[in-house]
Amino acid sequence: MNNQPVIRCDWAGTEALYVAYHDQEWGVPVHDDRTLFEFLVLEGAQAGLSWSTILRKRENYRLAFDGFDPVKVAQYGDQKVLELLSNAGIVRNRLKISAATQNARSFLKVQEEFGSFDAYIWQFTGGKPIVNTWKTMAEIPAETAESRRLSKDLIQRGFRFVGPTICYAHMQATGMVNDHTVDCFRYNEILSMRTDGAIK
Repeated sequence: MNNQPVIRCDWAGTEALYVAYHDQEWGVPVHDDRTLFEFLVLEGAQAGLSWSTILRKRENYRLAFDGFDPVKVAQYGDQKVLELLSNAGIVRNRLKISAATQNARSFLKVQEEFGSFDAYIWQFTGGKPIVNTWKTMAEIPAETAESRRLSKDLIQRGFRFVGPTICYAHMQATGMVNDHTVDCFRYNEILSMRTDGAIK
């Protein structure tokens, strides 16, 4: 019987919600457009706040933002924005809420141009995850050349709250990079996945 403790990235901590997110989602390659849009909204909402704050509000966001359907979010007008600003279950920041609706419109334009947002965003890593070999969290950068290129392109396409650090957090979350530390049990599990996040 193996009684060895499970080693995780230091940031996973002990909070159940955080541990589950680390163990099941973070770093898994995502190719579903709606999920990619969800992370865009959530990463933008997180700016200046902790990710744990956003995770605790995630289900509220799903309800408030119509399941992160970009077609519906793109149609939000002033009345819906006011409704969201009165919703205590999400981050009530007018700039972030307005950015989500603007980003939905830009998201739809990208889908129209590239066929999917997935096809667009994964070109920034050559269509496959970047595999890093960090030993400690201190080695992991806040942004990279790829996230800076992605940020610049998104901004040119009308997206907001998509600075290089937010873009890198998005890339880490959606498996465009494997930034689990090498001693973390998820590092090799994710390496063994196909580039679409399925098990080989």
